Amino acid sequence: MLSVIVPVFNEAPTLKHSLERLLKTELPLATEIIVVDDGSTDGGIETMRDLVDGGAVTLVSHERNRGKGAAVRTGVGEANGDLITICDADLEYDPGDYALLLQPILEGEAQVVYGTRAFGAQNAYSFWYVIGNRFLALWASLLFNVWVSDIETCFKVMEANVWRSLGLRSSGFGMEAELTGKLLKRKFRIFEQSITYRARSREEGKKLSWVDGLQALWILLRIRLFSGR
Repeated sequence: MLSVIVPVFNEAPTLKHSLERLLKTELPLATEIIVVDDGSTDGGIETMRDLVDGGAVTLVSHERNRGKGAAVRTGVGEANGDLITICDADLEYDPGDYALLLQPILEGEAQVVYGTRAFGAQNAYSFWYVIGNRFLALWASLLFNVWVSDIETCFKVMEANVWRSLGLRSSGFGMEAELTGKLLKRKFRIFEQSITYRARSREEGKKLSWVDGLQALWILLRIRLFSGR
């Protein structure tokens, strides 16, 4: 079974649509959807109440906003699947691409698969956003002597025991860098698969900032030099 964790913080305009699209996606194995409401205040959770009451979606709530990393950790703790992944509720990613990511794992070719984004002109809203993502991937590749092209992608699929073995601690967006750094430190080979992507703008609710990028650089360096356990 695949457990899909959907971390949510104030995504009222897109939450219900994203969940309905996820529920309609045909995948080669059973799927559970775990929505982790990270202290939302915009009433968005009420828009999906029928999905919770009908048993299509499991809802777990934080009393206050604790950050994406904390929401993901909560979801991992609740997951019952053999495989775990994340799906943001902002419609930037197409859940239909999960079939491509699952194939290498189901065929025994990989334990960890990342969905990598191409960042064409039609789907990347900011020059600096793309450059920042490229630089983070290059930084991780340099530090760990590997080649990875997109460490900030939301679409990461791996075995549940791998998720839980990493001991993730980051509460915010730094979770993405921590996850990748610890995987590479422990010599996991990341299988990359191209996916579709449509970045939303800051006006549409994009939450990542340059501060998160600087934090990710430090997290990767810290793991390379000092930790990984």
